[in-house]
This record gives sequence, structure tokens and C-alpha cells, in this order.
Amino acid sequence: MKVYAFDLLPWPHLQEPSHYPDPNRLFDPVLARQVYAEHLEQMVLCEEAGFDAVCINEHHSKPYGLMPSPNLIAAALIQRTSRIKIAILGNLLALHAHPVRLAEEIAMLDCMSGGRIISGFVRGVPQEYLALSVPLEESRGRLKEAWDLIIKAWTVHEPFAWHGKHFSYERVSIWPRPFQQPHPPLVLPAESDEGLALAASHRVPTGVAYRSVARTKAIFDKYRALAAEQGWSPGPADCLILRPVYVAESNARARAEAEPHLDYFWQKLLSYHRGAMKLLPPAPPRPAEAPGADDTPLYELGFDQTQRQGMTLVGDPDFVIEAVKSQMDEVGAGVLMGLFQFGSLPHALVRKNIELFAKAVLPALKNA
Repeated sequence: MKVYAFDLLPWPHLQEPSHYPDPNRLFDPVLARQVYAEHLEQMVLCEEAGFDAVCINEHHSKPYGLMPSPNLIAAALIQRTSRIKIAILGNLLALHAHPVRLAEEIAMLDCMSGGRIISGFVRGVPQEYLALSVPLEESRGRLKEAWDLIIKAWTVHEPFAWHGKHFSYERVSIWPRPFQQPHPPLVLPAESDEGLALAASHRVPTGVAYRSVARTKAIFDKYRALAAEQGWSPGPADCLILRPVYVAESNARARAEAEPHLDYFWQKLLSYHRGAMKLLPPAPPRPAEAPGADDTPLYELGFDQTQRQGMTLVGDPDFVIEAVKSQMDEVGAGVLMGLFQFGSLPHALVRKNIELFAKAVLPALKNA
């Protein structure tokens, strides 16, 4: 089993729940300097702790994630680390006006890091399209075309022309080329049938976030079925799960230290959906009965529900080890992506969490 540390880089100083579009008068650049510094320190600590990768991603115009350019964070991490993989999970292809420039940036990072980049391509949530005024109905077409264009830019070593529906270039010949050949490993986190089909057709891993164990298994089963139609079989290493993780000396202490910051994560940060949904076409109605976490809006989730559904992993080392092993076996996944910093969890507790996990949990998972 591999264990990655995922950092969303959230804003920890909200007084009221997020509601897109949040006015940026609520953002304090002086406090932000400290937030960025602490998160970079936490990511570097993950290399010292023995994690396989640190994961970062792209979000826009919301306190949920202060990383509109994960590539900038990757560049900073390259200078502060030497071994750990840097997984950009991922860049929002459909929202980049020039995929060729993105291909150049990722190739540059791969060369600078000596081949430590994992490149994630994602469609992103609808709110991202509101933030950058890109029509949501173009998202899938732009994603697919940008994907093909970037792969060709990485792998074709003579200038070529590209004239597609969304992007057009007379001459493409990127400098630099990626360090890893033919290109960095790719990942496409997805949940919809269309997204899973794209991952399966390109034979790349996929990932699931914020879903119960049962729902996660259903998503991976669909991905495996779609891959079988393409003539291949994903292994555990092709299935990634994202979970908030917190370890303490006892289950009671773990809950006491983590619960307020998990409540901030679900109920304040993820409540940006309430504002975004008002600006989007109506979604299909929810079932009349909502027995599980997958039927509940993320911003209404609480500690007991997420623990019961396996969406969070909070407890002493023995509890977390067994919970992780059980989940990974049940869904057939081989990569755990842990949110060791979530919501408003302060720097000192993040360090404690990472260090105790590395000492008391990680060895057992690495040998699983």
C-alpha cells in the first residue's frame, strides 16, 4: 500500500460558512503569509516522515483551497525536498486557455524535480467554471482535447500543427520536454460515468473523495468494468482514496482534537456549494429518504456520520490501521491519500498528527 499526504491549503479563519462568491475582503494577506509558510513546512515534513507523495490541486475563488496554481506550490516544494513524489491532482485542463503552456510548465517541473511529478488531469467542480466564466457545457470537450494536445506535445519531438474545436496552434514544439519518458504518470480522479470512462480509456488511475465506503466501492467497480471493456484490468495501485485522517493517543483524544476542525471543514468550507448551486442549473432532486452520508450535502455532515460511513479516519493508531486496511480491502484500493491537515486544524496539531501517523501507523500500512 502507498500513502500520500493531500493538502488542500484551506483558509482557516472564516467566521461564517462559505457562500460562493465569498467577498475577498474576508481574506487577510498578512495571515495568508503564515498559512502558506505553515503548509509548506507540513508538506516538507511528509518527506521526512516517509510518505510516498504529497498531493496538491487547483481551486479558484473560494476559501476551501488557496491554490489557484498548484504548479507554483510544486515549484516551491521542489526546492525544499529531494525524494518525495509531488502529485498535482490536479490541473483543471478545461480551464486553461493554453494547454501548450500547461504542458511546458509540467515538463519544467518534472525536469527541475528530477522526475518526481505525478500529473493529475481533472474536470473540476461546476463552481470553478463560474469563477473563470467558462461555459460548463464545454467542460468535457475542452478536457478531452486539452488532454490529447498535452500528451502529443510531450511525446512528439518534431513541430506539429493543432487545429481542434477549442484550441488552435500553427506550431507546437515545447521546450523543455519532461524528464520522465514518455511523460509523467497520469491520474484522472473522477466519479461520473463519463469521467471514469475517460480514465479507463486512457488506462490511467482514478481517485474518489468524500464518499462512503459503499459508494467508493461502487465507483471503483464501475471503473474496473469500463476498463475491462477497454481490454485491461486496473490493480489496487490504480485506485486512490482521499480521507481526512487524524491519529492521537486514544480514540477519545483524537475526536476531541479533530472534531471542531472537521466541522469547520464540512460545515464552513464546503458550504460554498450553497451559493454556487443557486447560480447553476437545478440539480436532480435528492431522494425523499437520505439514510447515508452520500445522500447528505457535504456541508451538513457531522463527525459521527462520517466516521460511521468511513469517510473520516479518526482514532488511536490501532483503530486507524484496522480501518484503513478494512476499507482498502473492501474497495480494492492500494493508495490512501490522507488529509492530515483539514479545515482549521492548527499547525501544532498537524505536525503531531503527521509525526504520530508516521511512527505508529505508516509502517503497518506500508507492509500491508
